[in-house]
Amino acid sequence: MDFRVLTIFPDFFESFVSHGIIRRAIEAGVIAVHPEDIREFAGGVHRITDDRPYGGGAGMVMKPEPLARAIAAAKEKSPGNRTILLSPQGRPFKQAIAGELALLNGLIFICGRYEGVDERVYKYIDDEISIGDFVLTGGEPAAMIIMDAVTRLIPGALGDEQSSQKESFEDHLLEHAHYTRPPVFEGEAVPEVLLSGNHGVIETWRLESSLVRTLLKRPDLLEEKILSSREKKALKQWCNTIERLVST
Repeated sequence: MDFRVLTIFPDFFESFVSHGIIRRAIEAGVIAVHPEDIREFAGGVHRITDDRPYGGGAGMVMKPEPLARAIAAAKEKSPGNRTILLSPQGRPFKQAIAGELALLNGLIFICGRYEGVDERVYKYIDDEISIGDFVLTGGEPAAMIIMDAVTRLIPGALGDEQSSQKESFEDHLLEHAHYTRPPVFEGEAVPEVLLSGNHGVIETWRLESSLVRTLLKRPDLLEEKILSSREKKALKQWCNTIERLVST
């Protein structure tokens, strides 16, 4: 997967590519990350990439000429890459979108700044994505978030390929509860079922834990999910347990 990031702060990504899964994925040749400085495509001595908005108002707007040149250069280096503008006005980023992007050959991220980009740049953009209903000072953190989420889904990026298949939001469910050593911490013990060695029983417990967590923390996810008979049974058992506890 080829990631090209158009930004006025390319150094922003030095730490990102130097640690953890991203570093290992780069070393393994699974991904490549290329920060590109938009200022290199700006004219004049000062390489200005922003200007005041027509019509007045607060803030600055990213100029169209440097962005258009930067996008053209990125597409020439990586033909076929999807161009994505990172913007609070874009479609909300979700795990399903990460899976969609992971199937592509590459992505070109445009890190907006200030009040946004000149409207005439949109004809060069294939997609617009937001990481949430809030405003950042720039698209760089959003680019890193999306690259991290996408990289985890690319074969060869993780040590255990099943890890990416059993995480939160896969199949509209949050991930089950986790425990590790010590077996007792501050008087609270690890559930006995996890120490039983019975993998069938453990999987049932994990499914119930996943369903319960989703119901309590993100019930909106269940509205989008068609429950299997096994999931309905697990959720019903938990509801029956709660009903007994309340009635006693």
